[in-house]
Amino acid sequence: MKAIEPVAGGFVERDGVRVHWQEFGAGEPTIVLLPTWSIVHSGHWKFQVPYLSRHHRVLTFDGRGCGLSDRPVGAEAYTHLEFAADTLAVLDATATEQAVLVAFSCGALWGVQDAADHPTRVLGIVVIGPAVPLAPLDAPRNVHAFDEPIEATDGWAKYNRHYWDRDYEGFLEFFFGRMFTETHSTKAIDDCVGWGLETDVPTLADAHHGLDACGKESTRSVCERVQQPLLVIHGDNDAIRPYAAGTALAELTGGTLVTVDGGGHAPHCRDPVVVNRTIKRFVDRIGR
Repeated sequence: MKAIEPVAGGFVERDGVRVHWQEFGAGEPTIVLLPTWSIVHSGHWKFQVPYLSRHHRVLTFDGRGCGLSDRPVGAEAYTHLEFAADTLAVLDATATEQAVLVAFSCGALWGVQDAADHPTRVLGIVVIGPAVPLAPLDAPRNVHAFDEPIEATDGWAKYNRHYWDRDYEGFLEFFFGRMFTETHSTKAIDDCVGWGLETDVPTLADAHHGLDACGKESTRSVCERVQQPLLVIHGDNDAIRPYAAGTALAELTGGTLVTVDGGGHAPHCRDPVVVNRTIKRFVDRIGR
């Protein structure tokens, strides 16, 4: 049973791909909880929606490739530019002129893209555990080749298309085990593994390649164009994306860094009270 039910919902179609959105609560400014990598749908925001929607209008949407949204075929359908365009389509479909964007992990890529390209639509950005390539050691998933068969099957060797074909659930259990490095995270891991099983291997492989597709402009250059207030929330025990990436993003954008001591990659799931109050203070400050 959900803690809160949406007041509205629907689909927006762009270039033949339908994206499912939901609206909760009321009050300005609107907060948009962005999708992340297509391994999980918008359910990972389940601790943020009830609290934030007491005070603000909140929008969520399932990223392409997961949840109730379509699963287009091909890596080109999963670039950060496609997710950024989906975000604008949801804003338009819900008659949202401006909003505060809240992003988790890969969602930071489309959040900063929209802020840079459409500054009048974005009031500010909160990014949690940002998956931005701004640190020397970008991500442990890059240790092994993704598309080539490898003999190793331990640790990050599981981040491999051939391993996924053999034991996709085993990969999910490993991946989310690394996402939640905090103790007593069994429920969070089980939730995410269940959501991950709703997305099939070919779709997630396309989403992987889409993330690696380089645009004409570097992430660093996009971030340098962001003028809106930006807040980074990053756990200093993040085993998915380096804490140094969050530090670099805050410095590059002139933003603020809030460190979650001992936090893993998804503090909004493991320390929701801290994260929710931090988001609300930021929104209240820029929404005056």
